[in-house]
Amino acid sequence: MLIKDVNSPEEYLEQLPEDRKKAIVKLKQVIGANLPLGFEETITYGLIGFVVPKSIYPDGYHCDPQLPLPFISVASQKNYIALYHLGIYADQALLDWFVDQYPKHSQTKLDMGKSCIRFKKIEQIPYDLIGELAQKMSLQRWIEVYETNLKR
Repeated sequence: MLIKDVNSPEEYLEQLPEDRKKAIVKLKQVIGANLPLGFEETITYGLIGFVVPKSIYPDGYHCDPQLPLPFISVASQKNYIALYHLGIYADQALLDWFVDQYPKHSQTKLDMGKSCIRFKKIEQIPYDLIGELAQKMSLQRWIEVYETNLKR
């Protein structure tokens, strides 16, 4: 499902079917309630994202320095809901922790790419685990990991 021309998370949500909207709203709430201080919710790359604001990290994202440094995004895709977590992509210990914990929180097989976790069954999204994951990396730690591993 392609969401077009949105300027705010609220506009993004308005374009979703009701079942997807409920799941995305809950993901957004769980992430926002559990992220360490400093991250900001916005629209980034057409997705609802939690980013390091330019006021804290003026260099922005190396792929497009005009944009704030992304950290976590959520999206309603055609066949699934996606959670993009760049910390998992850049920090092997965090990835290992998540892969180990996932079966303890979900009956479905983990379906993920480098930074994308796909949830095909909305009713089986492990919100508690996502909350724990959101707590695992502070804003300052994310900047350090980003500068060490990803920034070019």
